Parts: sequence; C-alpha cells; structure tokens
Amino acid sequence: MTIEELKANKLILFEVISGSRAFGLATEISDTDIRGIYYMPKDSFFGLDYTPQVSNETNDTVYYEIGRFMELLQKNNPNILEILASPDDCILYKHPLMDLLSSKEFLSKQCKDTFAGYAISQIKKAKGLNKKILNPVEKERKSVLDFCYVLKDHLSVPLKKWLTDQGKVQDKCGLASIDNTRGMYAIFYDETGTLGYKGIIQTEEANQVSVSSTPKEEKSIAYLFCNLDAYSVYCKEYREYWKWISERSEDRYNVNRKHGQNYDSKNMMHTIRLLQSCEQIFGTGSLQVRVDNRDELLDIKSGKWPYDMIMQKAEDLILAIEDCYTTSTLPEYPDVKKTADLLVKIRKHLYK
Repeated sequence: MTIEELKANKLILFEVISGSRAFGLATEISDTDIRGIYYMPKDSFFGLDYTPQVSNETNDTVYYEIGRFMELLQKNNPNILEILASPDDCILYKHPLMDLLSSKEFLSKQCKDTFAGYAISQIKKAKGLNKKILNPVEKERKSVLDFCYVLKDHLSVPLKKWLTDQGKVQDKCGLASIDNTRGMYAIFYDETGTLGYKGIIQTEEANQVSVSSTPKEEKSIAYLFCNLDAYSVYCKEYREYWKWISERSEDRYNVNRKHGQNYDSKNMMHTIRLLQSCEQIFGTGSLQVRVDNRDELLDIKSGKWPYDMIMQKAEDLILAIEDCYTTSTLPEYPDVKKTADLLVKIRKHLYK
C-alpha cells in the first residue's frame, strides 16, 4: 500500500498540515509535514494485507489506518491527539465520519505520562547533549594503562610517566595481585625478557591488567593501582559520544554550535511546547495546537535563551502540571468501550 494508492482509491478519511505550520512556529525554511487517516479496502482489511501505517521515504508524510489511529488515541499519543485537534486552516480534507471523533473526548490523566513524561525524557537528553558538547571525547581511545598509577611516597604517578622516567616498557613488567586489596598490584621487571612476564596489558584493547607468575626470589620494584571503575565509565562515555557524533544531524548541530548555547535548541523548543500543552490540557480540559507564545518559542529555537533559563522554565512548568493534575476532573484513561463502539460504527459505515 502506497500513498498514491490511498489517494487513487479514495481511501483518505482525514488529511492535515502538521508540525511547525500547525503549531504556528513555521519559518521561511520550514518543511511542510502532512499527516492523515485512511481505511483499508474491504478485502485487504478482512484478508492478510492489513497495513497499519503508510509514509513516504522522508517520513514528512504519514497516514494511519483508522484502527491504528484510534488505538494511539486511546493511549493519548501526543502526535495523534494533535492531528485530531488540528486548526481549521490546516485541514486539507475531512470525511464526514471524522466528525464522530473529537480530541477533547479522548483526553485523560494519562497525558501526564505521554506529554510531560516525554518532555522530561527530552530534558534529560538535552542535559546529556549539553555534557557532550561541553566535554568532547578525543577520537584516540585511551587504554587501561591510562588509568594505572604507581605509588611513590605519599603520591601517585601516572604509569606511563613512571615508565618513561624509569626507562622501562610495560611489556617487560609482571604484575602480582596483593591480598585483601582491590586494584592493587606489585610490579616486577624482567630486563632480559626470559621470565615470561605478560606485561601490564597484553593488547591495547585489553579491558583489564594482566597478572603474571613471578619467581619467589624476585623482588618487586613498585606498587601499581589500576582504577578499573574510572576506565569503565570512560569506555561508556566514549561509546556514547562517538555514537552521537555518527548519528547527529550536522545541519542542526551547526545551528546549535553557531548560537553557542550548548543545547539542541529545536528539541528544547518542542519540549517546552509539550509541557505547556500538558498544563493546558489539565487546566482547561482541551488541547490547543496553535501556540499563543510564538515569539518566546522561536527565541528558544534560535538559542536566545541560556541553557539554565530553559531548564528553570521546564521545572516551573512541571510543578504547574503537578498542581493542575491533582485538581483535574479528567478521567484516568479514555473510555475503552466508547472508543471501540466508535471504531465499529465507523467501520460498519465504511464497509456496509
């Protein structure tokens, strides 16, 4: 099933302009996103060809089968509720059956999780992004050796520096564990290379130091501490940072770097918008897609707000949502039976 087939066979029930143009946040470079609802041909619906969702390659245009759409409505999915609450000037086509559905009838206290919960997850993501931007991780990966230290008097010396100062190499070292300690080893050295020491690490990719068998008569030359906990944290941060580098949108990253606020400004704009929508839902019992604070949100998008100021705005909204939630008269969940009855009524009309 393709979008062209949906239109050619007149299967569209609802079609709207969504995203920034529906929110009233579009600029001269904004894309036009299309969302819609369709139904399957009778034979396909009752047969094996059911298709719950159809989209184009860029996902700018997405249509949901009516059953899938109402399933997501029942879950108070923000994107789905916003489609149903689209401003009149964004509605491209509306089948008369769609008058049976109203976003207001589906709103429930579940929106606290779907709207505010998602926004909070984005705040955490933004904090992580802020950390990545401010603390880049060098491409050259560190090894366990970088987290090893040699004890010297009451101080510790980085192992690599100690080896250089002593004119020694790690390959000729042998380590022996020290009882009742964690991460502590005695260092032995074999200048001749005949004792079979394994070295401190056997490969640069090693995740821990190596322990060697040492003759009883050999004397240790120093004591080493290996901070494996710090190495594990570094490995995690290294993977996450370079995964982010490989997946990030360069255009958006360059915009963020240009305004210099060290956060994903477009992401944070929509986070604040979602929190404001959630506060509105519990305060008024309705959902308004077109925003009243366009300038404020676009200022956030353009990086005019400092990071800490946005975080404070988000925290204030979360507190306001908590207050509204406790006094809201919305049901805990949308009425499942009512949703099912509506879907049956629509399908019966479509397949009569």
